[in-house]
Amino acid sequence: METMIGRVTHYYPKISVAAVVLDKHLEKGDRIHIYGPHEDVYQTVTSMELDHVPIREADQGLDIGIRVVHRVHEGDVVFKEI
Repeated sequence: METMIGRVTHYYPKISVAAVVLDKHLEKGDRIHIYGPHEDVYQTVTSMELDHVPIREADQGLDIGIRVVHRVHEGDVVFKEI
């Protein structure tokens, strides 16, 4: 089962990082699913940053960077497995 936790606002291809605005809490180690017209990516969150500072968890409303294993696009929806 999954719940929507945010949306991709930008992708940085050189460093494989997705900027995500969160609607719900997210922690390092959580399993996420990024879905869009071009993507269907499942992965575990291994690295998150807020203002270029590594973090272990983030709450609603924050704009964070998440290291991703595949290319994603602006507007893709991020789900968390629950």
